[in-house]
Amino acid sequence: MSLRILSGLLIVAAAQSVDAASIYAGEAKAAAVCSQCHGIRMPSADAPFPPLAGRDIDYLKTALKQYRDKTRKSDIMNAIAGSLSDEDINNVATYYGKLKP
Repeated sequence: MSLRILSGLLIVAAAQSVDAASIYAGEAKAAAVCSQCHGIRMPSADAPFPPLAGRDIDYLKTALKQYRDKTRKSDIMNAIAGSLSDEDINNVATYYGKLKP
């Protein structure tokens, strides 16, 4: 195996490892912060707001940062996102973005 191919495989493996860690951390944060209102996959009586599963990861990151920074207004979301770090936002967005709706 050439060094170039091996290097490429190592980069992919490292990215998948980081992605898996992000998904695991995002799942824990989403369970604690997001799922009470948004549920996990499908809307229900217990989840009165739109589900986030399968949404675009970059869209979710942008929206959460805007809520956190109060450039996007929603009293509930501004308060909730205000406690999220950049890492939390990345993890939650990755988790929801990777879920099948």
